Amino acid sequence: MRRLLLSAVSAALIAGAAPVCAQSAPDYAAALASPVRTDEDRGRDAARHTAETLAFAGVQPGWKVADMIIGGGYFTRAFAAAVGPDGHVTAWQPDEFIGFQASYGEALTAADALPNVDGVHTAIGAPAFPSGLDLVFTAQNYHDLHLRPFAADTAAKVNAAVFAALTPGGYYVIIDHDAVAGSDLSVAHTLHRIDRATLIAEVEAAGFVLDGQSDILANPADPRTANVFDASIRGHTSQFMLRFRKPA
Repeated sequence: MRRLLLSAVSAALIAGAAPVCAQSAPDYAAALASPVRTDEDRGRDAARHTAETLAFAGVQPGWKVADMIIGGGYFTRAFAAAVGPDGHVTAWQPDEFIGFQASYGEALTAADALPNVDGVHTAIGAPAFPSGLDLVFTAQNYHDLHLRPFAADTAAKVNAAVFAALTPGGYYVIIDHDAVAGSDLSVAHTLHRIDRATLIAEVEAAGFVLDGQSDILANPADPRTANVFDASIRGHTSQFMLRFRKPA
């Protein structure tokens, strides 16, 4: 399934784009036009480079995908459209997030109502992923695994759960807000950012191999020193996108 063929969707913009099925390049534009997505979703696609993100992850019709910490469900809906009726999406929202903000529970309920999506919630250190997944994906939330209220080994437990759930050769794709190089993990709590090298080291320690990187979401104007919710930078943070692979 992963023989070399880059999607025609902005492939030149994607560093290390994932190989996709040689039989047919996915039509990501058609997927993003799906009625399962909202007008608000489509209004955010250009800034979030959603088609390019799907191509970087190599998403195929029929894939089994887990959207990890779904937030409002933006990527859950994109994956539901991209994998189609023969695919499946597991949308996971941690119990702690639902307890913190009611809208997270509402987003999970809405995701669960989609025909090829199961919405699940568990404690953040014990994600409920099915086995045999082709992709686990998380956007702007990996750093949350290092928030101070959570146990110090939360990220290690989550990465281990992702590794166990993926099929050999499966992908783990992470987008997050970039921190100043060399920053320690305290910035995950204070700024909601994480150092790229620190994240890579953690995920590789779980057994993954770094398979690709993209800076399509980078913003050189972001000094990477402000909290991502600060009005000076909110919605315009510099972000990195990493793809890891579970060895076959």
